[in-house]
Amino acid sequence: MSACTVYAGVPSKDPKIESKIDNLLSKMTLEEKAGQMIQLVTDLFGGNDKKGVFHIDEHKTDSIFSRYKVGSILNAPNTVAPTAKQWEDYVARIQKISMKRLGIPCLMGLDQNHGSTYISDGILYPQNINMGASFNREITRKAAEATAYETRAASIPWTFNPTVDLGRDQRWPRIYENFGEDAYVNAQLGAAAVLGFQGADHNHVDQQHIAACMKHYMGYSVPWTGKDRTPAFIAPAELREKHFAPFLEAINNGVHSVMVNSASVNGLPMHANKELLTDWLKVETGWDGMLITDWADVNNLYTREMIAKDKKEALCIAINAGIDMVMEPYSADAQPLIVELVKEGKISQERIDDAVRRILRMKFRLDLFAHPTQKVKDYPKFGGNDFAQISYDGALESEILLKNEGNVLPIKKGKKILITGPNANSMRCLDGGWSYTWQGHLTDQFAEKYNTIYEAFCKKYGKENITLVQGVTYNQTGKYFEENTPNIDSAVKAAKNVDVIVACIGENSYTETPGNLTDLTLSENQRNLVKALAKTGKPIVLVLNEGRPRIIADIVPLAKGIIDILLPGSFGADALADLVAGEKNFSGKMPYTYPSEINSLANYDFKKSQEVGTMEGAYDYDAKITQQWAFGYGLSYTTYKYSNLCIDKTSFTKDDVITISVDVTNSGKMAGKESVLLYSSDLIASMVPDGRRLRGFEKVELMPGETRTVCFKLKASDLAFVGYDGKWILEEGDFRIQIGQLTKNITCSSTYKF
Repeated sequence: MSACTVYAGVPSKDPKIESKIDNLLSKMTLEEKAGQMIQLVTDLFGGNDKKGVFHIDEHKTDSIFSRYKVGSILNAPNTVAPTAKQWEDYVARIQKISMKRLGIPCLMGLDQNHGSTYISDGILYPQNINMGASFNREITRKAAEATAYETRAASIPWTFNPTVDLGRDQRWPRIYENFGEDAYVNAQLGAAAVLGFQGADHNHVDQQHIAACMKHYMGYSVPWTGKDRTPAFIAPAELREKHFAPFLEAINNGVHSVMVNSASVNGLPMHANKELLTDWLKVETGWDGMLITDWADVNNLYTREMIAKDKKEALCIAINAGIDMVMEPYSADAQPLIVELVKEGKISQERIDDAVRRILRMKFRLDLFAHPTQKVKDYPKFGGNDFAQISYDGALESEILLKNEGNVLPIKKGKKILITGPNANSMRCLDGGWSYTWQGHLTDQFAEKYNTIYEAFCKKYGKENITLVQGVTYNQTGKYFEENTPNIDSAVKAAKNVDVIVACIGENSYTETPGNLTDLTLSENQRNLVKALAKTGKPIVLVLNEGRPRIIADIVPLAKGIIDILLPGSFGADALADLVAGEKNFSGKMPYTYPSEINSLANYDFKKSQEVGTMEGAYDYDAKITQQWAFGYGLSYTTYKYSNLCIDKTSFTKDDVITISVDVTNSGKMAGKESVLLYSSDLIASMVPDGRRLRGFEKVELMPGETRTVCFKLKASDLAFVGYDGKWILEEGDFRIQIGQLTKNITCSSTYKF
């Protein structure tokens, strides 16, 4: 696909930093440059004592740095979170050795995917999918900023986050790491997270901020099979228009690094795609950041993707395609191979210097040369109440009320409540994967001080009013989906003595390939539990606690109330109890389309031609798209009325900015927050148009009876789409603008190509 527009807004370089890089490069040998391009795992630099506590082995560390000149280290030792104080010791020992000759610090990186993932005494926040459900840029920024503070306190200056792959395939096990299915939401919240992580000045990151890494560039999230790290096939226009959009927004906000998709797109592994890695990402945009592989992905070019005969050829392909840093992670043998490739003329010295320049630029921007380590004692807010409040707020604004038949909610104080289901008494389920460990399987050991759903309800309603009988439980020593032999009868028996049943169902924690599934339908045990409880006649409130939408169409009619809490983090249960009690109001909205059947997976922006009604005669079939809950759907304890949709022009050109406003009134009796969503529809186009596209969102807080005017500024050029030729086009004709149920048409006066 050819370049289709000129991008503006990429932040400029600092000439002083560029001069320092020039000076340092002139002193470096080829071996040292190749070493800067290598990232190894922390485990190689030490080992466990008899008590299982990890320690840095300075002799081993010195040997690795002396021989391979390694530029970066990732991951927690044993993939289990140490304390911040332990990290302080680890990093200090590593940096002392790393900086021996030229004073170049090592770049330490962690998957801090929803807070202090790998710092045991820090704060965990709701997963990114919850931030998407909140439709709140400010909470997203604050959570990233707090994560940066705690991560830097532990002497780690870099996180592999945010994830903006677009969660458009509900089968995929990493849905929850994204901000949802929409390109605009991922772009906006991804940029907010970058600002929170890095601060306002991307050239000079202070000691309370860290570098961000957007991932996984790109198309990673829509594998043909639904399985992690398997090939995707994406229309070129879709790739440019939607999947590229969040990365472009982050680049324009100065993101320091980007991690590459592990798999292939349209038959070519992303790590080998020079057009996408270099031309799109670097040349077209002018981005000066650093591209890193994911876990051992260069090796995959010859072990799995079969486009290289061996590691040396794989390195040649990847580095020439645009890779700057190679996440090995268990062997440094890539370093001498890179040296060989340069000496053989297969990788140019210019390409190596460009890669190393990008790596050094990041280190200088982080001020690592002057401040390679920090002291935890200098970070008094670490693990404190301020950050805990942000986590609670994120959970509160992201939990979604989906059904409230007969006003079963809120549940009044004094009611007898049965808490049941496998997710009822587990912090592991609330936090999800990437919590203290990779799969989150040890979360309940680390998070004992936080409340499970059962514990939060005991505190809210009094323990004497709460009965815990789970009926179905997970096998915590098995795979994430394995369940123990159910005891549904015990839950049914307990239901006889309560007023309301709160059934906590969903998934146990997982991530990446271990989280693959073969059936998107919720487990039979859990559905049978709900069916049996429904026969008691007691009102049921379903609490869905899951990383992706599991199909529950057969039990939805059995519940009076349904709440989707997604993966709300350490304070998710406290927020849930406050919402269920009516002390707080729901404001979350669906960040993706929740399917009702496996053969009708779709996104909100599906094309009209995807939905075909029944055809008479020989072709008597139906191709209607069904859904359980739509993208953007969410109820509240109050009601909102939209009125007075105004657009400042009826006709526009490509250079116009269109001002759109609407009045939003809280027409109910309780204060609340409402996410106001702006959509556009291109009514007739030369390519089959999307049914509608989200173009803006704002969250407003309204008291009962209060009206506020919400304004949007929409660039006319944002209504363009990528045509069949791969170029952006804004076509003459009508567009429908929609907010709530209100619509108005506006007209583009001419056709423009970009």
